[in-house]
Amino acid sequence: MKKFAWIAGISALLIFLLFFWWKFYFVFGEGVKAGSLNYFVKKGVIFKTFEGRVVQEGFQSPTAGGLQSNEFRFSVVSDEVASELERASGKFVELRYKEYNGMLPWRGTSNFVVTEVLTVKEAGKTDGSALPFDQ
Repeated sequence: MKKFAWIAGISALLIFLLFFWWKFYFVFGEGVKAGSLNYFVKKGVIFKTFEGRVVQEGFQSPTAGGLQSNEFRFSVVSDEVASELERASGKFVELRYKEYNGMLPWRGTSNFVVTEVLTVKEAGKTDGSALPFDQ
């Protein structure tokens, strides 16, 4: 009976750890979003995290007959990416992100975590010229 309890306990622990990894660390999706950087702040009560919002072109409607701007809310973990975004307020940005199944308080308030700033352009520029941050 003691052996069964050990096996059941270890199995339950492994199932819990697997679920925890899947919920908070498994990358559900990756992609690139582009739009005008509306705001970027560092906020939080216990865990200070970087949060931002990109307003994308066009409109989407969550309900029939309604209009809502297409916003992409995200978190940033890397200090390097955060410093790039702090200097890009109001500009057109392309961001590479990872989507997780759940959020962790020390990772931010969003399931979307931006990992890289691809390009930054002045708002309204249509000539295709990008201003990379490392220059």
